Amino acid sequence: MRVVAALGGNALLERGETPDAEIQQRHVELAVEALAPLCRSHDVVVTHGNGPQVGLLALESEADTSLSHGYPLDALGAQTQGMIGYWLAQALRNAVGREFVALVCQTVVSAADPSFADPSKFVGQVYDRARAEGLAQRFGWHVRADGAAWRRVVPSPRPERIVELAVIRALLERGVGVVCAGGGGIPVLCDEHGRLRGVEAVVDKDRTAALLAERLGADVLLLLTDVAAVQVGFGTPAARPLAASTVDELRRLQLPAGSMGPKVEAACAFVEATGGRAAIGRLRDAIGLLDGTAGTTICGRAHEEALLAQG
Repeated sequence: MRVVAALGGNALLERGETPDAEIQQRHVELAVEALAPLCRSHDVVVTHGNGPQVGLLALESEADTSLSHGYPLDALGAQTQGMIGYWLAQALRNAVGREFVALVCQTVVSAADPSFADPSKFVGQVYDRARAEGLAQRFGWHVRADGAAWRRVVPSPRPERIVELAVIRALLERGVGVVCAGGGGIPVLCDEHGRLRGVEAVVDKDRTAALLAERLGADVLLLLTDVAAVQVGFGTPAARPLAASTVDELRRLQLPAGSMGPKVEAACAFVEATGGRAAIGRLRDAIGLLDGTAGTTICGRAHEEALLAQG
């Protein structure tokens, strides 16, 4: 099967950890332990988050007094794609025994996307409110509460097209494993002449993963995180995991906008567009997610009708 596997930001850096390279590389090794069995048996494309890494580089860039102003988010996204892609491609090559390449990708977005007027995508480290508001005043950031902590938020326009899609296809056809579209891809605008330019934003990784899976004709989209499954009644004493669900059922759930919500929406979008299958769950359960014995499975229309018939 052709599988697109999207690693959540927690795959590289857990909340509260220092963003040292050694810590992130250890997480990469654990991620690859879970992914390697899939890569040995299936045609797997890997994508990943980069929120903590982009936030760290942005803070360092803004604080560097040798610069007249900090680096833009599109350039920081390119830097993190290269760094994380290098770690993942090298670790996968070592574990699986075949070639993997990390491809820096651009994602076309619309200048008219409403997110530019309402930044909502969390990036970077967590702070207490006073520290976050101080940084916002100093660097011109937008900040919002993220649970009990505070973080920077940036525009998150919807992905419309992945510029390097044909290159990804060509690599897969030659048997090369691909790590690509990290962090949702570098957000770019395309003018009427086809010329591209970067824009200050971060594309949601899960939305891009769904678009990538659709355009590559993937059979399965895996959204890998640190939560075992989507929960009904999340955050309440009556919470329970969903082993399998329909698109309609998932869209009726009240899910956190900053975490599980985008994953569910991405999974539903892929299933609706392709009739394929998506699954959401823990990274370490990747094999179980693929065979339907772990996490939450969201099936295409034929499977959905069978689930409804079963009650």
